[in-house]
Amino acid sequence: MAATTDPTTNLASESEKGTHQQPLKMEPSDSNAPPKYEHDSASGSDGEVPKGETSDEIGNIFEGQDGKSYRTMTRWGTIFALLTNQFGIGALGLPSAFATLGLVPALITLFGSALLAWYTGFELYRYSILHPQCVHIIDLAKAAGGRTWQVIVAIGFLIQVIMFCSSAIVTISIAFNTMTEHAICTVSFMAVAAVISFLLCVPRTVKFISRSGPPTVISLVGAVLIVMISLGFADPVKAPENWTPTIKAFNNPGFRNIFNAVLKIVFAYAGNHSYVSYMAEMRDPKKDFPFSLTWLIVLTTAFYTMLATGIYCLAGEYTTSPALGSAPHIYAKAAYGVVLPAILTGALANGHVGVKYMFIVCMKQMKATGEITSNTVRSWAAWMICTTIFWIIAFILANAIPIFDSIVSIQSATTYAWFSFGMSGVFYLVSRKGTHFKGGKNIAFFVLNSGIILFAFFLNGAGLWASLTEMLEIFATGDNVNGTFSCGDNSAL
Repeated sequence: MAATTDPTTNLASESEKGTHQQPLKMEPSDSNAPPKYEHDSASGSDGEVPKGETSDEIGNIFEGQDGKSYRTMTRWGTIFALLTNQFGIGALGLPSAFATLGLVPALITLFGSALLAWYTGFELYRYSILHPQCVHIIDLAKAAGGRTWQVIVAIGFLIQVIMFCSSAIVTISIAFNTMTEHAICTVSFMAVAAVISFLLCVPRTVKFISRSGPPTVISLVGAVLIVMISLGFADPVKAPENWTPTIKAFNNPGFRNIFNAVLKIVFAYAGNHSYVSYMAEMRDPKKDFPFSLTWLIVLTTAFYTMLATGIYCLAGEYTTSPALGSAPHIYAKAAYGVVLPAILTGALANGHVGVKYMFIVCMKQMKATGEITSNTVRSWAAWMICTTIFWIIAFILANAIPIFDSIVSIQSATTYAWFSFGMSGVFYLVSRKGTHFKGGKNIAFFVLNSGIILFAFFLNGAGLWASLTEMLEIFATGDNVNGTFSCGDNSAL
């Protein structure tokens, strides 16, 4: 009988015992070069080039074939890249989710989401290490299920990152309107946001995202502190005189509102779609990524707990989404000014991985994979065209659905449910095929990952119903929305 396996066992041993993949072998290299792995093929066969693929598509294309190597990120650089990817827009919806659910259910949901995010992130890492030639999550989908899965996941991936960037554009327009008291048309503010985000996406390496990490953290933490300190000595802008906050340990706002609140919390941990892209540009992902992932979850959970409980307990029933609007007028304006870098770098992180996927597809179509890391006219032209197309689409979508909460909920229900949770469960089942019922631990992890997949389906169905009906109701009543491509004021105050 085969030995019992566990997701945290040695990966090299696992690749021999639990899968059909070739064992991973480290080639000798000097200390300044990224480690190179003996790759396996997309089909898991004996290392031959799969039919329909050229040899330059096998192996990590960021190692630098005709150009420089992009594989330069260390474990601490990766932590900052992950924080840039996850800090920002998602955090701003958490206090209102706590107000909807009540403190106790909200904290349980937050900590449960954190544990689930760590586990699914680790499973994604484990499967990625078994396929070192994969440079984004769409490659992993192809390795697991062939061309059909590749196409389906590619469509979902692009929808997800474009919708995230659209929500960033909406949030930036809210910030501009709040700070300037609606000085110009909201569509113009959205255009400014799209142009700035476009310019931030011009650099082609993930290392630029990593360098944006410290400003992101300082920006978001600073904005949250402004809101919390101001609420300590002044009431929310819409609160009546002699008001005291109403804090509920439990709340019962109805199924739809509960589910939309849960989706906001899910959204705050939705960074898994970028993990493979970051690992592809790490010096030693096998050694360093689990360290970086663990620190990401610890830091974000600690900060989210402080942010959500602090603002909700101070603003009570006048907690808003985004949360910065909960502060008194002048302090809310200051907070929106301070948080702008975090929102922009969040748009950068998601825009970058979306543009990079489009860029790689474009370069492969031109049979120029070797130029992906080169500074040639053709590679830069392809990158700039992909970047332009991406941000034009994001700008159009931001104007078509100009409601922050609705975009967040729709994203969580349609794509984040799978990229954050469901796909990791699928990858686990594929990689352990034939061993699921060989021992108690295997059975337990089979049940766990099957449950994660079912949870993703549930988020799809119930979450999409909840988010779409809420959005249609908002449009029908005209509450806090001025319609598509509107110049109306969407400020938080």
